[in-house]
Amino acid sequence: MIVLTVNTGSTSVKLAAFRAEAGAGEAGPPPGRLAAQHLTGTSLDPLATLRGFLGQLDGRPEAVAHRVVHGGTRFTGPALLDAAAREAIAALSELAPLHNPLALRWIDAAREACGPDIAQVAAFDTAFFANLPRIAAEYALPPHLGVELGVRRYGFHGLAHEAMWRRWRELEPELPAGGRLITLQLGGGCSMAALDQGRPRDTSMGFSPLEGLVMETRSGDVDAAVVPYLERRLGLSGARILEMLNESAGLAGMAGSTADPQRLLEDGSERARFAVELYCYRARKYLGSYLAVLGGCDGIAFGGGVGEHVPQVRARILSGLQWAGIGLDHAANQAARGSEARINGGHGRARVWVIPVEEELLMVRAALKLAKVV
Repeated sequence: MIVLTVNTGSTSVKLAAFRAEAGAGEAGPPPGRLAAQHLTGTSLDPLATLRGFLGQLDGRPEAVAHRVVHGGTRFTGPALLDAAAREAIAALSELAPLHNPLALRWIDAAREACGPDIAQVAAFDTAFFANLPRIAAEYALPPHLGVELGVRRYGFHGLAHEAMWRRWRELEPELPAGGRLITLQLGGGCSMAALDQGRPRDTSMGFSPLEGLVMETRSGDVDAAVVPYLERRLGLSGARILEMLNESAGLAGMAGSTADPQRLLEDGSERARFAVELYCYRARKYLGSYLAVLGGCDGIAFGGGVGEHVPQVRARILSGLQWAGIGLDHAANQAARGSEARINGGHGRARVWVIPVEEELLMVRAALKLAKVV
């Protein structure tokens, strides 16, 4: 049977179709990719795009799996997209205004393009972090300002971090459930996670995907007092300041040009150099804190567009960590560009891998399980 995956971002969508064998479960053969398409832009027509993609296939999908960014505390795993689930996702749009409403547009379009009888499943980016330890999940706020209003650390990129961990277990089977692993998802958005035998102990994104690392256009960690200060100084609304922190900051904002770390490294200007240095410093700082959370680590996994393709960024993030048993083989690191590879060689105790992220495989597995199409 064919399973369609719809992986939406705030300004892009990745579509893919997989053929899964009957009876394929968690331990079964991986689904085979039939077709894939990656489109960017804010004016994409979901229905027309889906119909065009489905026209390339030699059969009709029997299930559709969607990536949904925010599942709040309600969705701690994948869910069938019935009317109640759709309503709950819509209610969570207040927490993810750039992502959840857009996901709902694609969900509705998929129902129209594939037919109302086709099972649809949502896989949530927050679900992997649903059971973060309380000490990592809560802010230092009284309950009436914090958890009672849903103000807590949700974590994001859960599908990516879980996909890296699952592949890591296959690559390092002698470590019980993967041991102590630090995962870095470095793409347009960036996040890190500290995993102890597959259980998240901490992660860098929090209440929203703005918290944490420096990203392509997002600032990452900023003192909350900056927002009202800039409101007063610039005469702008708080909503506009947050928009700027999300869309006009980060690498692009600091460099005043591109957000691509590889191009910034080649630029040579002081602004470009500093932007990349801060980007890597923030990641190295978080990595150090996660070594403390885990009591050391057995391995580090890099994924995402930057994590998989830019060896200079990996080298800068891991520089100076020999004291923690973390090192790199320079030649292996340079050679790993978009392909799976171990890049520490015999340097350091920690095993360092580049692992291309396959979020869609988790989405397909969720669809096969919940839609009961096998």
